[in-house]
Amino acid sequence: MANGPIRPSTSDGTAEQSRSHATTAAAGTRRRVGAFATAAPFTAVVAAVEVAIATAALGVPLSTAPVAVGLVAFSVYAADHVADAEGDVGSTPARAQFALRYGDQLMVAAALSYGLAVALAVGAGPAALALVLVPGAVWVGYATDWLPTVGGLVAPLGDRVPRLGGVSVPRLKDVFLLNSAAVALAWAVAVVAAPLAFARVPVEPAHAPTVALLFAYVAARSFVDVEVPNVRDVAADAAQGVSTLPVVYGVAETRRILFAVDGVAAGLLVALVATDAASGSVVAALAAGLGVSVAVTALADRLDGSTLGVAPDCSYLVAGAVLLALGP
Repeated sequence: MANGPIRPSTSDGTAEQSRSHATTAAAGTRRRVGAFATAAPFTAVVAAVEVAIATAALGVPLSTAPVAVGLVAFSVYAADHVADAEGDVGSTPARAQFALRYGDQLMVAAALSYGLAVALAVGAGPAALALVLVPGAVWVGYATDWLPTVGGLVAPLGDRVPRLGGVSVPRLKDVFLLNSAAVALAWAVAVVAAPLAFARVPVEPAHAPTVALLFAYVAARSFVDVEVPNVRDVAADAAQGVSTLPVVYGVAETRRILFAVDGVAAGLLVALVATDAASGSVVAALAAGLGVSVAVTALADRLDGSTLGVAPDCSYLVAGAVLLALGP
């Protein structure tokens, strides 16, 4: 009978058809979760959590800074995923295929998101507005081809000015170390300065050490966060001529370098404690996030590509959960 009961066909009494459906459903769920985790909305959530942690660390009033920075992060990363979709097919196929299929819609969403962030910044004052415009400007230089275009315009001058002959200006994303450093500095500026700018709190001399130490900590952590996923992308980056630490030095040496950077971040936390520049709960939260970062770096060549792409960002979610549990 076509509609008869399915007889158990395995040792545990589970029907093959039922098990197949369950496996397919579970695989589909994992794919959806993985797609979200590697997409711009997840990055936006992480960015908002980072700014919230920085707000608590700096001891300034809560403002719309986490929302604004989250919107900017979504905009920048959505546009970046579209711009690099063809090159990302080998390393992040699901995300790349989505960006190729819905590129126009993603760019519209990115523009609307950035517009909302700018609107929030306008209400918070000129400092907040200037701050919100920084990540967009950095992305233009980092990921687009306008720099090679400028180089092509300048190159003909070499006929009249010999020193300019053969000039070539690559995009920042293709410049070894400068690519990761640019992203790390942009994150540090956004995460640390946004709470101050949106709350309209000036940096008093007494608070300058806290701001400086937190900025350095976020920059160091962000550098690691950028380079760890490059272990997954090493083959694709090498094929495209993009120089990263794993491409230039290999995975083992990259791990040692990133451990050293995390060591610097740990030293900065010690300095925060020594100078009493942040509360104990904030330091504990940051230390928990750093611990996750070290663990991810240690396992960089053992994690699958989708996990490695999001694991570094999850360290901030852990830090946020610890801070929420302990209280500011």
